[in-house]
Amino acid sequence: MSEIRFDGRVAVVTGAGGGLGRTYAVMMGARGAKVVVNDLGGKADGTGSGTSMADEVVEEIKSAGGQAVANYDSVSTPEGGEGIIGAALDAFGKVDIVVNNAGILRDRTFAKLAPEDLDAVMAVHLKGGFFVSQPAFRSMKENGYGRFVFAASGAGIFGNFGQTNYGAAKMGLVGLSNVLAVEGAKYGIKSNVIAPVARTRLTEELLGPLAEHLGPEHITPLVTYLCSEECQHTHEIFDCGGGRYARIFIGLAPGWTSPKGEIASAEDIRDNISTIRDPDGYVIPESIADEMAALAKLMER
Repeated sequence: MSEIRFDGRVAVVTGAGGGLGRTYAVMMGARGAKVVVNDLGGKADGTGSGTSMADEVVEEIKSAGGQAVANYDSVSTPEGGEGIIGAALDAFGKVDIVVNNAGILRDRTFAKLAPEDLDAVMAVHLKGGFFVSQPAFRSMKENGYGRFVFAASGAGIFGNFGQTNYGAAKMGLVGLSNVLAVEGAKYGIKSNVIAPVARTRLTEELLGPLAEHLGPEHITPLVTYLCSEECQHTHEIFDCGGGRYARIFIGLAPGWTSPKGEIASAEDIRDNISTIRDPDGYVIPESIADEMAALAKLMER
C-alpha cells in the first residue's frame, strides 16, 4: 500500500505548540504538508502568552526538511481566527486542512462554576473552532477541497464530573462539525470529530497512573488519516486512545408513535417508555433531513 502523503497541501493546526497538536503538525510536515503552527503560548488555563512553543515546533519541522510557519494569534476572537488562516494564505496561498485542537481547562463542579470560567472555555474551544473554521471554509469552497478535524471529548459526548463548561463546549464542536459536513459535501469538504484520550499537560493529572499508557502518539495516526485525501468519510466521530480506535455515533431508534389523529398523553408516554427507549432497529441519520424523512413516513400512515 502507498504511503499517505500531503504533498502540495497546506495544513493549519491550532494549539500545535505542544501535546497532541505538536504531533499532528510534525507528522503532516514530515509527510509533505506545508504547516501553520498556531499556538498562543499560554498556560493550561488560557492565561499568558509567548512565542517559543510555536517557534520550537516550526524549527522541528524545518530541521526534518519540511516547511512551516508560526502563528501566535488566539483562536478565541474573530480577528484571531482570520489571522491564523491569513497566515496560511499569505505564506502558502491556500488552506486545505484545519485541525481545531487548541484548548484550555478550567474545571469546576457545576454549582461552583464561575461565569468567567464558562466564558473562557467556550471562547477557546467552541468559538475558537468557529472563528478559525469560517475563513478556512470560505477558502476551501473556492478551491473545492478541504478537511476539518475537531477535537471533542468524551466529557461532552458521555459526560464527566466537574467539566460542565468543557463538556458543553466540546459537544458544541460535534454540532459544528456535523453542519460543516453537510454544507461542505458538494465542495469536497470533509469534517470529522475525534474524542481523544491522551496524556497532555491538560490531562496528565486527571488520568493518573493510566497516563503512561496513553501517549499522544496513539492519536496522531487517526488524525493524519482523517486529514488526508484518502479519507472519504465525513460527519463522523471517532474515539481514540491507547491504540484503540472506534466509531462513536448518534442513532435514532424507531420509537413509539401515537395512534393517527391522536395526541399522546403523559400517561401514554409513561406506558410506552420502554418502546420509546428501545434501541433495536436504530438508524444513523446523516442530517436532520433523515430525521424529518422518518417522521414524514409515519405521517403517511
